[in-house]
Amino acid sequence: MTDTPSSEQRAKETGDYRDTVFLPKTDFPMKAGLPQKEPAILAKWLEGNLEGQIREARRGRDQFILHDGPPYANGDMHIGHALNHILKDMVVRTQTLKGKDAPYVPGWDCHGLPIEWKVEEQYRKKKLNKDEVPVEEFRAECRAYAQHWVDTQREQLKRLGIGGDWDHPYLTMDYEAEATIVRELLKFAANDMLYRGAKPVMWSPVEKTALAEAEIEYEDIVSTQIDVAFEIVESPIKELVGAYAVIWTTTPWTIPVNQAIAYGPDIEYVLIHHGDRRYLVAEDLCYGLSLRTGANERGSGAPPSGETKVTIYKGSDLAGTIARHPMHALGGFFARPRPFLAGDFVTTDSGTGLVHMSPDHGEDDFDLCKANGLDPVFAVEGDGKYREDWGWLGGQGSVINPKFNAPDGPICTDLREAGALLAASADYKHSYPHSWRSKAKVIYRCTPQWFVPMDKVMTHIEPKAPREQRWESEGGAINPAEEGLCDAPTLRQAAMHAIDRTRFVPEKGRNRIGSMVKDRPDWVLSRQRAWGVPITLFVDRKTGHYLNDPVVNDRIVAAVREGGVDAWNDARAQEYLGDKYNAADYERIVDILDVWFDSGCTHAFVLESGRWPALVRHDGSTHSADLYLEGSDQHRGWFQSSLLESCGTRGQAPYKAVLTHGFTMDSKGFKMSKSLGNTISPIDLMRDYGADILRLWALSVDFTEDHRIGKEILTGVADQYRKLRNSFRYLLGALDGFTEEERITDVTAMPELERYMLSLLADLDAKLARAVDDFDYNSYTRLLADFCNEDLSAFYFDIRKDVLYCDLGRAAPLGTDTRRAYRSVLDTLFHALVRYAAPVLVFTSEEVWGTRYPGAGSVHLLEWPEIETLLHPGEGRGPSPAGASSNPPEMGPRLRGDTALTEKWAQIRETRALVTERIEPLRREKIIRSSLEAEVWLPNEGGDVDFEEIFITSSVHRGDWDVKRTENHKCGRCWRHLPEVETDGSLCNRCDTVLTSA
Repeated sequence: MTDTPSSEQRAKETGDYRDTVFLPKTDFPMKAGLPQKEPAILAKWLEGNLEGQIREARRGRDQFILHDGPPYANGDMHIGHALNHILKDMVVRTQTLKGKDAPYVPGWDCHGLPIEWKVEEQYRKKKLNKDEVPVEEFRAECRAYAQHWVDTQREQLKRLGIGGDWDHPYLTMDYEAEATIVRELLKFAANDMLYRGAKPVMWSPVEKTALAEAEIEYEDIVSTQIDVAFEIVESPIKELVGAYAVIWTTTPWTIPVNQAIAYGPDIEYVLIHHGDRRYLVAEDLCYGLSLRTGANERGSGAPPSGETKVTIYKGSDLAGTIARHPMHALGGFFARPRPFLAGDFVTTDSGTGLVHMSPDHGEDDFDLCKANGLDPVFAVEGDGKYREDWGWLGGQGSVINPKFNAPDGPICTDLREAGALLAASADYKHSYPHSWRSKAKVIYRCTPQWFVPMDKVMTHIEPKAPREQRWESEGGAINPAEEGLCDAPTLRQAAMHAIDRTRFVPEKGRNRIGSMVKDRPDWVLSRQRAWGVPITLFVDRKTGHYLNDPVVNDRIVAAVREGGVDAWNDARAQEYLGDKYNAADYERIVDILDVWFDSGCTHAFVLESGRWPALVRHDGSTHSADLYLEGSDQHRGWFQSSLLESCGTRGQAPYKAVLTHGFTMDSKGFKMSKSLGNTISPIDLMRDYGADILRLWALSVDFTEDHRIGKEILTGVADQYRKLRNSFRYLLGALDGFTEEERITDVTAMPELERYMLSLLADLDAKLARAVDDFDYNSYTRLLADFCNEDLSAFYFDIRKDVLYCDLGRAAPLGTDTRRAYRSVLDTLFHALVRYAAPVLVFTSEEVWGTRYPGAGSVHLLEWPEIETLLHPGEGRGPSPAGASSNPPEMGPRLRGDTALTEKWAQIRETRALVTERIEPLRREKIIRSSLEAEVWLPNEGGDVDFEEIFITSSVHRGDWDVKRTENHKCGRCWRHLPEVETDGSLCNRCDTVLTSA
């Protein structure tokens, strides 16, 4: 009976060696199809409760807690929103990969003006008045609106691959959260850290409420600028009596509330004679006044250019001077004297050097007038109109209306008729504050509000240890920020001290928030709205002091915990006050809290309540997250409100580190806006590209600065993704059929190239670990991509493909030792790289892992590879019938720090690049078709390296630089051109050997 010929024999007979060559084989497709695949992977995670599996796997480990800053629940996820959550997810996943227990509890801010404003817009469309609807009904609609967007954003963020406890997010509108916010407010009250006072605050006439600085954005506008003459009626300088003090302003509407005139004590003023009038103005600003008055015909009695200047006065000489209001004939308020007051804020940068003072509508105005016994008059109502009984323009407005302030508007018209308007023109361009939400202009308006004092000593905060003890405990170094903290600190001091002890990434964040806290005014807590947590205080109608009774406070907190903010109402006032007090004797405060106070309290609700067991510290401590992460605008927002709330109640920051990112611009560097039509929706991007492409973009940019996104940028990111995907595809194909029997465990027995690649991997591991510690995800992603593209695909894979394809035959069923070493290193690379990539490409890495180990569970359950002990098989190592171990492979000899090996191969790679460069012209001229047909001469050829293999050429000789087409024949199996190949298509010695039957 004749034996059936083997495939090797048939190949030799026919010259067709395709079936004898090992070609990588994998079901992992080159085309990603992410928009279709990712939802299925996400569904599998949710169905299998991957988050619960991770929590169980990391139970009892060292903890890393990132506290999620609550976004507003009012609209679809936008690109900045996506970037923010991708960064947070990267933090959590990398810390989890490092073996830590890093839970993520997402949250939403559900109170405040953004949501209330949207519900009001719905009312206006229906021609309904919010104030005519029961407040409980209105709040219910706000609550439903917020819940809708919480649910919507939650699904969008899940689709982005963000892992977390999505079934149990924290919402500031949860009754328990509302009760916690009330409890935190009452801590300030109990510690005498609240007061009610009248101060100018940012006020939105459109939204009819005070606004925080974080709710303000600045836009360029064009305003009316006017020069107004105030007649001087009394002065120690007799020559000034009867003259006119000239003031300049860009807010004409504040003239009806003027109470004084400020001057600079060190400024020099001159008295200008023009006709029968004399005008007092700063000497340095005379020319500007001449330009304004000479160019504007709407003024009356304005001094033209060429006027006579006489007598120079020092500002300090103006003390005791009194003027009268241009509308003094109206009597009452307008007939009162307008004193000249020294103000160190007065400059000669613009205007006239004399500033009219309206304590109702400016911080400097308020402080200076208050110090001189001039109180606000509250003439402008919440809607921006003068109150009905006001002597001039009563019931008119709105004061932010350009027409109201125009040169032909009612204010300028009346001033002109009174002979006081010297100039008026609607051409002054400047930056002006607007409401972040309504986009309407805001004003400074003095109203009674509730404040937290920044500079009052907090006696409830324990004093710092004596300086000598601190010196000893802190290694002999006292931080300057601690100076003055031996006694009980003020809130400002405590906050500055906490800032100094916090890590900031990038470091410039420290100065940014520090400068804001250092100079910020008292914290305005109250808002005049309906949807929010109420300021749950009772104020004694006789004394004006708020009630501070722990029993009453406990009743209020319990009621809010049971029924939410609606529990704070008149009907239950006596219930809270109990038998000890009479509700008729107390005013129940109806203002609500600044929404930043709400979000500033989330640390108390989320980190301390015990509602989320994963967030409970193992050591029993209940305070301070490891990290807060938000956009750089939150230095004046959530970072600061959380800092102040925590320092005011606990004497320390609620975070150990703060990471900030910049803003996403369009491809040209412009801010995104709907009006410009340059917005990019992450929802659309996921539909077109997939979430992993969006994640790769977010983690590739330098997020610490403002950064860009656009079609061309995303095309580049997609190309980068394809290269990473193809690296994994190659690894999967090249490792097809790999078994433990094939593994080489002795690293020292491997070829030098393999040892070099393991050394590079060890160096990469160290750099990636450092990037994780530094939150440097731009470097992390770049290092990973460069290693896959440059070290693997363009170098290692390229060199070793010949060994992979051809060093396997019947005579060597596991392949040559070189091939076995290569595949052993590929397995090591696979286990390391799939882990490194998992936090970045969350869906793709899962697809890669599942392709090789279908039954091994999620890649996101794995831990950081122990590169230092890779390759030696240890307990639980490698794939098994149940799948792959969640533990990385172990190693033998230490490879890190082998600088001699690294330097040697760095030189070899430089030479390889030069060879490739010299071969390319021959390829372009079609003298050769591939580098395998080239013979190379090098000045430094030699040593223990197979240069033909490294350069993928026919041969390499020592001599002057040269590259020529080889005369060697081509092996029919491996296609190498070698001296021993007798004719094209015959076999080289290596191929003949591996095809020889055993």
